[in-house]
Amino acid sequence: MPVYGITHVWAQGDAMTRAVALLLIAMSILSWSVIVLKAIELGRLCRCTESRFWNTDGLGSGMRALGEPGTPFFDLASTGQAAMLHHAASHGGIELSDWLLRSLRASVDDTATRLQRGLGLLASIGSTAPFVGLLGTVWGIYHALLSLGVSGDASLDRVAGPVGEALIMTALGLCVAIPAVLGYNTLARLSRGVVARLDRFSHGLHALLLTGGRPSAAAMPGVVTKERA
Repeated sequence: MPVYGITHVWAQGDAMTRAVALLLIAMSILSWSVIVLKAIELGRLCRCTESRFWNTDGLGSGMRALGEPGTPFFDLASTGQAAMLHHAASHGGIELSDWLLRSLRASVDDTATRLQRGLGLLASIGSTAPFVGLLGTVWGIYHALLSLGVSGDASLDRVAGPVGEALIMTALGLCVAIPAVLGYNTLARLSRGVVARLDRFSHGLHALLLTGGRPSAAAMPGVVTKERA
C-alpha cells in the first residue's frame, strides 16, 4: 500500500501539480518577505517620537531631534522649510498658507504611498492563494479518478488515499493565504497610524512656520509642548 503525503504528491505529480506547488511556495516566500520587511520599517517609524520636535528652541534644533534625512517626520519638516524659502525667493504669486499647505500635503501623500508598497502584493496573495491551491486539488482529483477508472478498482482504500492527497494542495493554499491576510491587515493598520501622526504633525508645523508659535496641546493630541519664555 503506497504511503500518501506531500512527498508522494511531488513524486507522483505531473508538471501541473509541481507548478502549482512551486507557485504556492514562491507566494509564501514573497508574502513572508514583505511582512518581515514592512514590519521592521513600520516598527521603526512607530518608535519615532515627533513630540521631541515641539520641546526644542527652534526649527533647526527641532529637525535634529527628528532624526536623519530620509525619515518621514524629518522630510516633512524639511519640506516645510524649503517651501517657506521658495516662497520668499519667488516674491509671492500664491498665498503663503496655501503654498505651504500644499507642499506639506504632498510630502504626507508621498510617505503614505511609500508605506503602501508591498501591501498590494500581500492582498493579492491572500485572495488568490486559496484558489491556486484549489486548482491543484481539482487537478489531483481529476487524475486520481482517471487512474481509478483505468484500474477498475473503486474500493474505498483506492479512492480515499489519492483524493485525500489531492486535498493537500488546498491546505497549502490556505497556509499561504492566512498569514498574508493577517499580515496585510496588521501592516495596513500600522501604516494608517503613521500617516495620521504625520497629518497631525503637518498641521502643527503649518502653524509654526506661519506664525512662529507652537500649537497648543489641545491642537496636538498626545503632544506636550514646552512653554515659550
